[in-house]
Amino acid sequence: MAQIGTFTRSDDGTFTGTIRTLNINVKASIKPIAKEGERSPDYRIAANGVELGAGWSKAAKETGAEYVSVKLDDPSFTAPVYATLVQGDNGEHRLIWSR
Repeated sequence: MAQIGTFTRSDDGTFTGTIRTLNINVKASIKPIAKEGERSPDYRIAANGVELGAGWSKAAKETGAEYVSVKLDDPSFTAPVYATLVQGDNGEHRLIWSR
């Protein structure tokens, strides 16, 4: 799995950091939002003032560890990018790309 981002979490639950791939290198924020329904996202992801995706709070079945399941999409992408935001060392959160 490839790490495509590094984020820190603030007291209000917002994650700020950078998403970096071969084609993207942007500062981004992952902000908590009020849920509008059972399946609606828990987070909105934005970069440069443009919404780039959404995230859903999850917990690992085996360990109970919390993470955010992320879907990034943009008209310039050939397909959506799916990733997982997990807590790393020293309060850092890593955005891990998956296919």
